[in-house]
Amino acid sequence: MSRMQTLDQNDMTENSRAETRRKTTTVNIKNILVGGSHPVVVQSMTNTDTADAKATAQQVAELARAGSELVRITVNTLEAAAAVPEIQRRLDMMSCSVPLIGDFHYNGHQLLREVPECASILAKYRINPGNVGFGRKKDDQFATIIELAVEHDKPVRIGVNWGSLDASLLARLMDENAALSKPREAAAVMREALIRSALESAEQAERLGMAHDRIILSCKVSSVQDLISVYRALAARCDFPLHLGLTEAGMGSKGIVSSTAAMAVLLQEGIGDTIRVSLTPEPDQSRTDEVIVAQELLQSMGLRAFTPMVTACPGCGRTTSTYFQSLAQDVQQFVRGRMPEWKLHYEGVENLSLAVMGCIVNGPGESRHADIGISLPGTGEAPAAPVFIDGAKHVTLRGEGITDEFLGLIEQYVETHYSRRFPDQPS
Repeated sequence: MSRMQTLDQNDMTENSRAETRRKTTTVNIKNILVGGSHPVVVQSMTNTDTADAKATAQQVAELARAGSELVRITVNTLEAAAAVPEIQRRLDMMSCSVPLIGDFHYNGHQLLREVPECASILAKYRINPGNVGFGRKKDDQFATIIELAVEHDKPVRIGVNWGSLDASLLARLMDENAALSKPREAAAVMREALIRSALESAEQAERLGMAHDRIILSCKVSSVQDLISVYRALAARCDFPLHLGLTEAGMGSKGIVSSTAAMAVLLQEGIGDTIRVSLTPEPDQSRTDEVIVAQELLQSMGLRAFTPMVTACPGCGRTTSTYFQSLAQDVQQFVRGRMPEWKLHYEGVENLSLAVMGCIVNGPGESRHADIGISLPGTGEAPAAPVFIDGAKHVTLRGEGITDEFLGLIEQYVETHYSRRFPDQPS
């Protein structure tokens, strides 16, 4: 489709979602606006030892360069808390301004109090009501974190997880349920406990002085249908911005499919203000893959635009050559590699649409629908590859240099079709 058609479709999708998007408060996280009518924000998390400031800063920067707009780090020891200022210093040296989120469990009250530099630098605190403290200490330790957040003017995410659900709350609700004439199923009670934990903790935070517009909620589970059910109910009962994510989603295609299946339903219903795709990385796999999946989810739904999208032929009996597969991969890698520079210089380039097709059946048609498309020859077709630009045939490529020539045409299209952010700079 043409560039204008792409923009029109994105506008229509966003407008249709805006009509049903739940009304929320807006939370400001170091100038990243979450909730309200603002775009859904992509978040990720490091898996380094936070006490290793060099490795953590490097991974935070990698995630930020990949497009993560918020990055969460584990703060679990005094050494990790003490490393936060050095992590921030290293990020500043790399000109990386992504907000750092502190993830606290069990001892957050102690770490924030004993390392005030950590409390001051972090852009947001994540609190898990299920393990902020136990017994009589729970309320005091929760209160300490909230009071420190208020003192340092930091928003909080109250993040409930069914793997660490408040046992006393769940037991109380199970007892109440057992006393009913028609008890509900245990799974329904568990979902209610998740929601109640988040809402009651938010109410407690407000009583302690936390502003309503400084709170984000999440209720994470690892089942697709449970996640949809929990967030629908949570969205109906509050106006806090919600962070979406399928916890422990899994590895590879399983994690991608499960996360997408759950979050796409909720996002289409206007539920969700930040998202994370919690993939288990394969050995030696880049942590940035979870960022790319989150971006592609939002972009495929027409909710955000991050990088040019490549429509590619899946292949069939007509496409015996694998050349179109290699070309599609080369194009995808090329545009992702060029995007950091393109975004600096060319406004709207993330809306560019590309097509790499493998035979005459759908090749010319799909190529005409893209801003730039190429239709490679299939079985028995003439050894020529027509290129279409803005719906019209532009040139036919032949020979060994098709890949380089097509990538050159993409580069040329960007330079000539998108406005330069700084017109006085040379091309």
